[in-house]
Amino acid sequence: MAPFNAWPILFVTFPIAIWLIDGAAAGKMRGIPAAAMAGWWFGFGYFVPGLYWIGYAFLVDAETFAWLLPAAICGLPAYLALYTALGFALARLLWTRDASRILALAASLTIGEWLRGHMLTGFPWNAFGYALTEPLALAQTMSLVGLWGMTFIAIAIFASPAALIDGRSRTQRPWLAPALALSLLIAMGVYGAIRLGNTPTQFVANVKLRIMQPAISQDKRFNYSAKADVMSKYLALSDRSTGPENSGVGSANILIWPESAFPFFLSREADAMAQIADLLPKGTVLITGAVRPPDQPPGTRVTRAYNSIFVIDHDGTFLSVYDKLHLVPFGEYLPFQNLLEKIGLQQLTKVHGGFIPGARRKAMDVPGAPSMLPLICYEAVFPDDIVIQKDRPGWMVNLTNDGWFGISTGPYQHLQQSRMRAIEEGLPMVRAANTGISAVIDPLGRSVAELGLGVEGVLDARLPAAISPTPYSKIGDLPAAICISLAIVFVVRRRNKTTN
Repeated sequence: MAPFNAWPILFVTFPIAIWLIDGAAAGKMRGIPAAAMAGWWFGFGYFVPGLYWIGYAFLVDAETFAWLLPAAICGLPAYLALYTALGFALARLLWTRDASRILALAASLTIGEWLRGHMLTGFPWNAFGYALTEPLALAQTMSLVGLWGMTFIAIAIFASPAALIDGRSRTQRPWLAPALALSLLIAMGVYGAIRLGNTPTQFVANVKLRIMQPAISQDKRFNYSAKADVMSKYLALSDRSTGPENSGVGSANILIWPESAFPFFLSREADAMAQIADLLPKGTVLITGAVRPPDQPPGTRVTRAYNSIFVIDHDGTFLSVYDKLHLVPFGEYLPFQNLLEKIGLQQLTKVHGGFIPGARRKAMDVPGAPSMLPLICYEAVFPDDIVIQKDRPGWMVNLTNDGWFGISTGPYQHLQQSRMRAIEEGLPMVRAANTGISAVIDPLGRSVAELGLGVEGVLDARLPAAISPTPYSKIGDLPAAICISLAIVFVVRRRNKTTN
């Protein structure tokens, strides 16, 4: 995974997975239980180094949450590994003696990964398919089959060398599986290179973006007493000159600030709204994240809130609002919230009762620009949540606060996954992150402009134009479902043939 992208190592690890399932029939724990146990350890070993950075969030308020650090670093991987265990167990049910068992693992493990991305609100982070997204030419296959189709392809390709040790006693042509895998990998690269070469980046006329990346520490972002410092920094940074063509905020049509940018309820702070109105020249709008209280009678105590995105006009009026739909478990709410709060637990954001989920996903109108699809934080890692069949937007905006996770691999992985949503949908992705990585990404995943992790600054760029809807945006996961179904049918037929 990003930032290393050392995916050739999987040509070693996935053949070992094949051999572990081969050996599951030996020993005291025979068959499916042994395969499931091997799968759990395989998954646990994958997720611990892949998700260690989640532990950083528990050190932001170490006095309150540090004791949960071991549970965060090991508990989540232990849970996610259950889906890998399920994938191995399903594969063992379908297992054959010949090279077709490679397809059994690819189909079964993809089913496990799909379930991981959907069960209990889902967490598809670092799905195996992301391994084949660097170089960018390989990632273009996402436009055809999406994440789950890519996961099936990746597992089949990486597991294929296992057939080389089978010998003719098990497989008549042991070289065929790796040869087909290599051919598929080359074909993906050629397709991607042609697609990239034939689709140069186009830009929306007369739309210029300015993304503000403040790199503010978490203790300030959630401390009301830091209100003046936060606003002062936002205003000064947003109006910073970066050159003759970018002399300040007036050089842009759209100014973008990151997720939950303020340590207060923006809609209830008239002085902050007046400062924003003073900052924005006529013809410039602000897109910003902010915590929003529910609509209540004046004087009512706020106990719960929304994590929202606002579009604000130059005169300080709210043009539209989107409330985050897909909340983060243990970050924005607790499962069994009332029960766990009674025994003294709370989520990382410390909002009593947890955040309120939004009602629906919707595009937002932005004056002077195409409509945009708002995505807050890790909403950008759910491919199934992105697709809008009607009223297709012209771009996606991902506001996030990866500052929870310090200088780690997490923000790089988040950027990698956001980039794939652009390729899948054929829509540009614009990211504004508190500590980075802020970026403007075209519909083929090319980074037009980028501001590095931990850097304070502003990013000026034009808005890339959308391309025609991709096959994935039209038919979703149907190709992945067909591939998995055909693979299972083929394996079952091979199994029955060899058994008979």
